[in-house]
Parts: sequence; C-alpha cells; structure tokens
Amino acid sequence: MSNQVLDELSSAREQLGRTSTAERVAGILRTRITEGRFRPGTRLAEEEIGSALGISRNTLREAFRLLTHERLLVHELSRGMFVRTLTVEDLEDLYRVRRLVECATLRQLAPPPYPPEAMRAMEAAVAAGRHAAAEQRWRDLGTANMHFHQALVALAGSPRADEIMRGVLAELRLVFHMMEDPRQLHEPYLPRNEQILRTLQRGEAPSAERQLAVYLDDSRRRLAEGYAHRLG
Repeated sequence: MSNQVLDELSSAREQLGRTSTAERVAGILRTRITEGRFRPGTRLAEEEIGSALGISRNTLREAFRLLTHERLLVHELSRGMFVRTLTVEDLEDLYRVRRLVECATLRQLAPPPYPPEAMRAMEAAVAAGRHAAAEQRWRDLGTANMHFHQALVALAGSPRADEIMRGVLAELRLVFHMMEDPRQLHEPYLPRNEQILRTLQRGEAPSAERQLAVYLDDSRRRLAEGYAHRLG
C-alpha cells in the first residue's frame, strides 16, 4: 500500500469527527475503492489503515464487514481483507440487475413532465461528460456516465432503487479499474446518453426504454469480452 494512499486516509480523519462510526469509515473506504485508490486485488492492512484514520481495530473490522456485504471486499482465510476482483459472471449479473432497475424505471414513469430534479441531474451529467471528453479526461467521463445512470434511476423516486443502483455502480467500478483503455470504455456511450436524454425531454419514455435496453446489451457484451481478455 503506497504512502500516498495512507496520507490521503490520514487527511480524511477529520471527516470522522468525534462521533466516529463504522458507517463513516466504510464511506471513506468505499470512496477510495470506487475512485481506484484501492485497486482490485489490493490487500487492506488493518494496522496501517487503522492508524491512518485514527480508529480502533474493532471499528475498522466493522467497516470491512459492511463493505464485504456490499461485495466490494472479500476476506481470504489466513491472508486478510482484499478489494474484490470480480469475475465475468459477476459482471453479467450486474448487467441483469441494471436492466431490471433502469429499464423498469423508464417503463413505470407517469406521463410527463418527469421529475425535474432527476432530469436536471441527467442534463448535468451529460454536460459534464461532454466537458470531460473535450479535455480527454476519460475516467472523469466514466464518472459522468455513472452519474447519468444514477440520475436516470432517480426518476423512479425510490430511495431503495437509488441504493441498489449505487451498489451496482460501485461494483462496476471494480471492473472499470481493471481495463486498460478508459477512452474506448466510456466515450462510445456519451452520445447514447444524450440520445436517451433528448428522448425523455420529448416526453417519450417508452422510446427511451427501448434505446436503453439496446445500450445496456451492447455495453454488457463489449465489456464482458474485454474483461474476460483482461483476466486472461
């Protein structure tokens, strides 16, 4: 584990405050994992992380337990806690869940106007994606893409659906961090996000659902092929 990552954890101690909890610790670690600071296969050393965050071993172990439940970490007997490396089967299952949640969100929408806050968040995600692509910040484009899909699910107005989607996207990050070419991974989907947004702005949710279904199938197929090759 690099000194830079440990220094970043030390600077995050102020986020814990006096009411340090396992949930807050889990939140800090979750962010570092989804940002790629802890890549798949990284061993998380209890002593180093606990010291960097200034927390007890019990608190850290509870945070690890929470992240294991979220499928971001895995415990290996006699070796410790590791950031998960997903399998191709994991990836396929994540896309099954995406289809269930995202397509159902559009299918059950009431007649327009659609929830304005979620629509604005989708617009902001597309704009952020355009800006990132123009500056060739491909990983930032991937983040904008994820924000777009999180906002799409927010159209349902369901906190539970939002939570499911956050978990799915966090797991997908573990796949993305294993891929070599973030531009090829993310750039093709910016115009498709824009197409779905324009369709929804016209009030045509059924058409947007059809576009999304094709989008997800194409994304699943391309990503699974590349990931299988990457895993060797």
